[in-house]
Amino acid sequence: MSTSAATAELAIQAKTAVLRSEGYWAGVWKRLKRDPVTIFCASVLFVMLMIIVFAPYIAPHDPFQGSMIRRLRPIGTENYPLGTDELGRDMLTRLIYGGRLSWFMGIVPVALAFVIGTFLGVIAGFVGGRTNMLIMRVTDVFYAFPSVLLAVAISGALGAGIMNAILSLTLVFVPPIIRVAESVTTGVRNLDFVDAARASGASAVTIVRVHVLGNVLGPIFVYSTSLISVCMILASGLSFLGLGTRPPEAEWGLMLNTLRTAIYVQPWVAVLPGVCIFVTSICFNLVSDGLRQAMDVKG
Repeated sequence: MSTSAATAELAIQAKTAVLRSEGYWAGVWKRLKRDPVTIFCASVLFVMLMIIVFAPYIAPHDPFQGSMIRRLRPIGTENYPLGTDELGRDMLTRLIYGGRLSWFMGIVPVALAFVIGTFLGVIAGFVGGRTNMLIMRVTDVFYAFPSVLLAVAISGALGAGIMNAILSLTLVFVPPIIRVAESVTTGVRNLDFVDAARASGASAVTIVRVHVLGNVLGPIFVYSTSLISVCMILASGLSFLGLGTRPPEAEWGLMLNTLRTAIYVQPWVAVLPGVCIFVTSICFNLVSDGLRQAMDVKG
């Protein structure tokens, strides 16, 4: 086959790949639209996101201003529809502002772990050999510890604070993402289109950037979204233990901690932060599951 013919064939293959890609994502969107549970949960998350983003314009009171005269008012109190906390602060306002930190501490560590884990996992899967062994054996060391204990241990060593909690959670979620990235990259690196790119003289960086990442980012991203709910629960747990957010900041886990003594006085008020954590975690899990099914061509 002449050079011109080979070039034309590669151009046809590239165009076909683009068309298939467009058809694939169109199919993903069609399958998502047919899943009412995923659409409903995504809508709930979107509404929650808009509420916490525009908290200063929506919240009826100051999140830090309270009065001992009106402490632990029940749900349905005039001007305080969700009652007040142990310091007389409006619960609705605290929940709205608390969502900001809870979402921040749930999404940022996973996002950082996604970048770091994808980078290391793709290197391990594509290069293989001793590089793969080194990265994966270090990853296995982190797997020797339960994620909860590892997060508590790292946060305890670093000290309480939002940034230390984010760092500890990032370190907890990097290993599982590395393992997923390494697995899918290993399955892609020996496929025909990668071998064709090698035969054409493309560098390893170009092959990874152009041919490998496009085929592995989807599964890694879907898996990472499933970790957001876990991360949010762990972040709330760290705040509950005093290793995350510090008073008087509003954060759902910290609010559960400070309201635990009021469980026998105003139980419905005391469980509201837990309800927010539960609903948000369930919605993230269901959206992640819906994405996984929609992106499964066989599904």
